Amino acid sequence: MKAFTRRALLVGTGAVLGVAGSRYLDNEPMLRGLPFPPKVNAAGAKVLNDASLLNPTRVAKHLVMQHDPKDELIADLRVELAEAKDAGRPFVVSAARHSMGAQSLAENGTAVTLDQNWLEPDTSAGTYRVAAGMRWSQVIALLDQIGFSPKVMQSNNDFGVASTFAVNAHGWPVPWSAFGSTVRSLRLMRHDGEVITCSRRENADQFSMAMGGYGLTGAITELEVEMVPNARLIPKFEIIPAREFGSRFIAALAKDPKIQMAYGRLDVTIANFFDEALMITYTPAADQDNLPPVEGSGFLSRASRDVFRGQLKSDWVKNLRWIMETRIGPWLGGGEVTRNSLMNEPVVTLDDRDPTRTDILHEYFVSPSRFADFVQACQDVIPASYQDLLNITLRYVDTDQDSVLAYATEPRIAAVMLFSQEMSARGEADMARMTTELIARTLDIGGTYYLPYRLHATDAQFQRGYARAPEFVSRKRALDPALVFTNSMWDRYMAKL
Repeated sequence: MKAFTRRALLVGTGAVLGVAGSRYLDNEPMLRGLPFPPKVNAAGAKVLNDASLLNPTRVAKHLVMQHDPKDELIADLRVELAEAKDAGRPFVVSAARHSMGAQSLAENGTAVTLDQNWLEPDTSAGTYRVAAGMRWSQVIALLDQIGFSPKVMQSNNDFGVASTFAVNAHGWPVPWSAFGSTVRSLRLMRHDGEVITCSRRENADQFSMAMGGYGLTGAITELEVEMVPNARLIPKFEIIPAREFGSRFIAALAKDPKIQMAYGRLDVTIANFFDEALMITYTPAADQDNLPPVEGSGFLSRASRDVFRGQLKSDWVKNLRWIMETRIGPWLGGGEVTRNSLMNEPVVTLDDRDPTRTDILHEYFVSPSRFADFVQACQDVIPASYQDLLNITLRYVDTDQDSVLAYATEPRIAAVMLFSQEMSARGEADMARMTTELIARTLDIGGTYYLPYRLHATDAQFQRGYARAPEFVSRKRALDPALVFTNSMWDRYMAKL
């Protein structure tokens, strides 16, 4: 296999044509209005931000810890936690801060960044122990050497493992639920510095709170996670009407239990917005001998950025990308690829380098039987906004049996959207309006929205989408009576409950 991933090929086939074509289009920028966010006075202050670039936050202290999850790390965390607690400061532990609503930040708090490289596999048990701050790219590289692969992980490889658990993120391996369903146990530092083991049998109440709990109940130091054998996979591509995607996706997974990876995409051109879907499924090849080493982003992955970004304000390029992705990409990129290589793609491959704009994610979870209603809602709301949708990816998430703040209370289709937002007051106001409308329409059809993104939901929408939120808050107050583990999402929605 050559040095590019099939995912990047599907996203960016025809990059040269796309860039060349976009030069002939009218991309005259509109007046921007007032800048957003307001500048933070950084004189003598430490300022951190998250992936949205819209949350510059003053912190009292920022530390990067790289020790293995052993005595030295535990001792250092205890010292910093005790200091923050004595000073009445919030204490936030994170990795790459990819959340977009300051869920990994707290004003005037102590911020700890974990950046580690420690993993111990147990091939007989099909598990591995991993440091909380290890990135998925490192996990894939080490597991690939012994013939294994993460059972479930986020769809990109630059996130921290414990952060994935803290937001209970999912990926596109099937037929499982989110990442938390594959975590056997974890080690958690409580508000008083005690480190406990949490699992479905030991301290189960704290295990369910930590899964999708956004770090609000303690600091995770390490996890025991399930892995599966790496495999050589063959893709299958099918173009279908978008409104049929939910039922057809579920039917395909039920019909063929050999499917290991699956996802879909929708046409985002304004002319044919959400009319057509592409469904991609991966099954094992007959030959599983001599698997090649895992690949990362190569030339085409990087070149695909140009056509991806060329979609901004250009329906012509969006249409070209969809033609390449659905008609030509499968022909060029339909060969065999390993499971690990499919997952080994960083967010930065398609990163926005425009200082006047930022990438904002949305995610909605709907029953497969209501997917057509969701398509209608998006067709009603998104094209009428000022926002530019560049991509939507569709995935399957099975029922979450564990977490208190569960978004998959039944099998769901997850719709992950990437918007390019102007970094202005006008752009932010329009994004907030559109987001609130999409959440309302999704809630009306029995779905919900994902919490790690912009905090634009109303209080009523938050409580409607996460009916167990009052229970979560009550249990959090009991587990952390000093409220030392807080963040901006707690302040926005939960502190008042």
